Amino acid sequence: MGAKDLRKLAKDRNLEFIDLKFTDIPGLWQHITIPIADLEEDLFIGGVGFDGSSIRGFQPINESDMLIKPDPGTAFVDPFTADPTLSMICNVSDPMTHVPYSRDPRNVAAKAERYLSVCGMADQAWFGPEPEFYIFDDIRFDQGSNHGFYRIDSREGFWNTGKDEGPNLGYKPRFKEGYFPVPPTDSLHNLRAKMCKVMTEVGIPVLLHHHEVATAGQCEIGVRVNTLVNTGDILMKYKYVVKNVALAHGKTVTFMPKPLFMDNGSGMHVHQSLWRAGRNLFYDPAGYGGLSKMAIHYIGGLLHHAPSLLAFTSPTTNSYRRLVPGYEAPINLVYSQRNRSACVRIPMYSQSEKAKRIEFRPPDCSCNPYLALAAMLMAGLDGIEKEIEPPAPIDHDIFEMSPEERRHIRPTPGSLYESLNNLEEDHDYLLKGGVFTGDLLDVWIEYKRRREEDQIRLRPHPYEFALYYDI
Repeated sequence: MGAKDLRKLAKDRNLEFIDLKFTDIPGLWQHITIPIADLEEDLFIGGVGFDGSSIRGFQPINESDMLIKPDPGTAFVDPFTADPTLSMICNVSDPMTHVPYSRDPRNVAAKAERYLSVCGMADQAWFGPEPEFYIFDDIRFDQGSNHGFYRIDSREGFWNTGKDEGPNLGYKPRFKEGYFPVPPTDSLHNLRAKMCKVMTEVGIPVLLHHHEVATAGQCEIGVRVNTLVNTGDILMKYKYVVKNVALAHGKTVTFMPKPLFMDNGSGMHVHQSLWRAGRNLFYDPAGYGGLSKMAIHYIGGLLHHAPSLLAFTSPTTNSYRRLVPGYEAPINLVYSQRNRSACVRIPMYSQSEKAKRIEFRPPDCSCNPYLALAAMLMAGLDGIEKEIEPPAPIDHDIFEMSPEERRHIRPTPGSLYESLNNLEEDHDYLLKGGVFTGDLLDVWIEYKRRREEDQIRLRPHPYEFALYYDI
């Protein structure tokens, strides 16, 4: 849609404001709201100015002026504002040159799509994420020099079976047994259905929804596959919808990978395939799992670069509370058909060309989706270009293998610190075609180390008092 089409929509729906949304470096939406009278062609050409020094990971204060320019193709009527509002996702650019900003995550994703076209390996990359999240009834946390705590509660939490809830009606999923009972044990069915309806209203193609493995309200709403930038847009809208629908019903959502001890973490497995001229390049009925040689080399790239790739796909200290043995955690740098203990799984639900794809399992929803998707594509393309052969597939339960059998299997990094170190050493594949820049990588590594990894490393852990107070 162009400005004329949007003006007609604004008139037909009596819209009063325009909300302009863009993504910061860590991956959260920021926004500016302007009157609907400003919905003119110049808005898409000249953009709207903002202070880039106040946005995490963006500009220094002496070069703070920046522009956001809305993408009219992303327009939707915001379902959560009190006054009728048109929302659009924006690209960030320099106000002097109007050149797209190298640190704008959405620009990185767009450059990755262009690089795919230019390198000639395919003309489309398709991504299908599976975001998981928790819906809680109460969350409290605080930090100080002399204290630190968090406390989570959920009416679904199995720890509440003995609580006087006036009355307690039971039906609370046992630990690791939440996949997937019907109501009343699944108490969140209707809320997820409401989330799906709102997602559909704002243009998110919903595939399914269900309760997930953990107790205390772990859920998943699956979305259909799409191209790279579109998938990034969908995931940003997805979080916006899920959080706000939950809030409207007196609940709170977290996309933290591991908020609960002793139960499953939340991941975001990402299905991927490459196509050219309407043909799935990952499909070969004679290949292992129905995969072509190109797909195997794409897997080779993902596994080879995983130690650095996870700095974008699993980019928080909390990500590595999830990536541990057990809990279906994908910590083994191998691939397999059907095996969920491998980092790359080949889904075998269907043998059709249309359905053939690979699933990269380490990512989680704490990632910036534009950067994570772009990094996965660049790792896979590097594998194809260099014909990287992955380790031989393993089709049995890796967690049941003996230490001797497992000793040749590389694990994923054990911490954000380790992933960032690997990213410093292995990042040339990200720089191809100018998709990522050295400046962006430096900012990412510095931000993650100073604002996240160091802050966790320097604080005493609550459980250390249980272990060591009387030492």
